[in-house]
Amino acid sequence: MDAARAGALAVMFKALGDPVRLRLLSMIASVPSGEICVCDLSGAFPLTGPTISHHLRILREAGLVGSSRRGTWVYYRPVPAALTALAAALDPPGRPVTVTS
Repeated sequence: MDAARAGALAVMFKALGDPVRLRLLSMIASVPSGEICVCDLSGAFPLTGPTISHHLRILREAGLVGSSRRGTWVYYRPVPAALTALAAALDPPGRPVTVTS
């Protein structure tokens, strides 16, 4: 892995180092419609709106999620290429696959 790739991945992994951000990304990535309103994310945490927005900003700046504003609400969607890059870094090619039950 070259230094540039390691740096980019480190930013993403650092963003996921917080349990709230990890849960937010999990929620965003698992929604069937492909995107979710911040209004639907906020209720899942005992945190203020500005705190949730702060965590979402970090995920966005790390390139893990994208967003679009519709009226007063912001909708978030995962960035598939970023999730693929994280998965590839955790599962290097040539490693034997072990299935556990």
